[in-house]
Amino acid sequence: MPLDKRLLDILCCPLSRQPVAPLTRAQLDAINRAIAAGGVQTIEGEPVAAPMQEGLLTRDGKLLYRVEDGIPVMLADQAVGTQQLHDFPA
Repeated sequence: MPLDKRLLDILCCPLSRQPVAPLTRAQLDAINRAIAAGGVQTIEGEPVAAPMQEGLLTRDGKLLYRVEDGIPVMLADQAVGTQQLHDFPA
């Protein structure tokens, strides 16, 4: 389910305060390939085991956040840094 535009307009990354945008299909596929390979960790170093159905990416493309059941999980310790993903589309 796509996020409401009004909600997207007010959401921002709790770490960088940058606006966020929904992941594209290519970005979502790339993160899920990396998760399936077992190579993704949160910025706190916890492994990410479950694939993402939806996600939000910061404007600079450095951090992404999971969206679960249409609810953005904007917790700083659960952010995923994209620098660990070698084939992540910009």
